[in-house]
Amino acid sequence: MSSSEYKHILRIAGKDIDGSKKSIVALSSIRGLGYNYSQVLLQSLNISPSIRVGYLTESEIQEIEDAVRNPAKIKMPAWYLNRRADMDTGSDTHLITSDLEFAITNDINREKSVMSWRGYRHMFGLRVRGQHTRTTGRRGSAVGVKKSGKVAPASASK
Repeated sequence: MSSSEYKHILRIAGKDIDGSKKSIVALSSIRGLGYNYSQVLLQSLNISPSIRVGYLTESEIQEIEDAVRNPAKIKMPAWYLNRRADMDTGSDTHLITSDLEFAITNDINREKSVMSWRGYRHMFGLRVRGQHTRTTGRRGSAVGVKKSGKVAPASASK
């Protein structure tokens, strides 16, 4: 590979990626693509996960972008997708970057508006997924604890 083929920074799925990173690590830096998902994606496209992203050809980068935008094209199993049985469309999709953030925000707002239990927990800033809250997750100032003056050293009290 010559230095003219190496790209120092390239753009995949709307994110600038350093060309010196390995392809599996570079893909997993995109929001919505994890390490395992990136590994399956690269295996299905027959791209080495250890190759540096800067050395990928334009056609390989285009294949990766198409596969990220449409995972059904590479026959990605439905259980690998992060948005199965969407509430609005009922389809299985995989969301990335700002689409993922937008969908999560909409889901939380929908639960708040229908006043579900999860919606209440979100509204009051409490744990949503069934965690215990008796001893953990404490934020803010202490309630019911009074701080007294300085404690005298042990040798001075004799």
